[in-house]
Amino acid sequence: MLPQQGRTGLFRPLQYTAVPTSVTERTCGYMNFSWKRNLVILWIGVFFCSTAYSISIPFLPLFLSGDLGVRNHLEFWSGLAFGITFLASALVSPFWGSLADKYGRKPMLIRSGYSLAVLYLINYFVQDPYSLIVVRLFQGLLAGFVPAAIALVGTNTPEEKTGYALGIMSTAGATGGIIGPLIGGVVSHYFGNRNAFLFSAIVVLVSAIIATFWVKEENFNRNKARSHVMDDIREARANRLFVTVLGMMGICTFSVMILEPLLTVYVMEMGIQPDRASLSSGIIFSAVGVATVIMAPRWGRIGQRIGYGKVLIIGLVGGAVGNLLQFFTTGYIGFGVLRFVYGLFFAAVFPAINAMIVQVTDPGFRGRAFSLNQSASQIGTMAGPIIGGILGGWLPIRWIFIINGIALLLTAIVAKWSGLEHKLPGSGRSTSEKAVSADR
Repeated sequence: MLPQQGRTGLFRPLQYTAVPTSVTERTCGYMNFSWKRNLVILWIGVFFCSTAYSISIPFLPLFLSGDLGVRNHLEFWSGLAFGITFLASALVSPFWGSLADKYGRKPMLIRSGYSLAVLYLINYFVQDPYSLIVVRLFQGLLAGFVPAAIALVGTNTPEEKTGYALGIMSTAGATGGIIGPLIGGVVSHYFGNRNAFLFSAIVVLVSAIIATFWVKEENFNRNKARSHVMDDIREARANRLFVTVLGMMGICTFSVMILEPLLTVYVMEMGIQPDRASLSSGIIFSAVGVATVIMAPRWGRIGQRIGYGKVLIIGLVGGAVGNLLQFFTTGYIGFGVLRFVYGLFFAAVFPAINAMIVQVTDPGFRGRAFSLNQSASQIGTMAGPIIGGILGGWLPIRWIFIINGIALLLTAIVAKWSGLEHKLPGSGRSTSEKAVSADR
């Protein structure tokens, strides 16, 4: 049985029509080869891209203070350096998504990979905070490797396997988030913060080369007309489920990024000497990544069984409790342990959201859907560091965990109250219906 799309809306109710067995077998055999191959290659590419980011960017506060001479308002400069990139990315992502649906996701991988390699290299030569802000702005305008990779997985994977595949892709970013801070901490400690950007440039160049020579994009029609961004936004607004999922993405990303410019400073407040802060911070940054690698694929499988809406709520509640508990810790070892436990639950959130986007959007719109999702994510990523930096200057940093925990708990309540887990396509289907769907 193969699905037949309806005529209107981003999410079309699926109707099933019989096709010859030989056709079904050929299609499934082809997809089984291509999607698994692409998943492995894209995982490696995203791993290197995320590693490149994590080698240098988490240590921007140390770079600003130690290399660029920022002594006053360090929290503000750190928040601005983080946030400006994501503001630019949020504004330009729908444009790149429109190009991706017209020309393919692979060209977007190549474009962003080589652009980021050049810009990381330019960071090495920056001599003042103003130049750093300009370079970070261009990084946001030209980025997009990870969302393009996720969109490619979402459009080149059998739908019954998307939850698992997107969970695996989450481990790529998380694994890069483990290795990157450790490499960055060692490089910053022994060679200086500036040299970390050279390592980032080399590592992201590997991602670009992988995208150029090994990534495949199958059955892509480049003859269709390119849509306009405003038309895409209007079409997205007509899909209320999709808009709800975008809101969840923005809030969840904000909750992560509000702490990004503060964790290194917080570790130093725990009594870690400045010359050891980069290495200790790298280890603590990696704790959440280790937890994500362990749990993200498992949450993907759980979502296939109980529904991604329920998995999202579990992740939000667990993340909220984890944040609230971090308020009470005073030692960096206990803090690292709590970060790990928090990560075990919060690992459910982003794979669930990505799988829900696949569920509620049409394949022809999916590249633009993931780009709009990237915009929502980048708005949260932009606002988080800036607001975190401002709050870090007004309040003791440990109180940010209370604010963050309450925000996640309220988000979980809203998701439950709105009945999100029951409104998603496939929720509440019978076992026989699920078996028929699994044959697609």
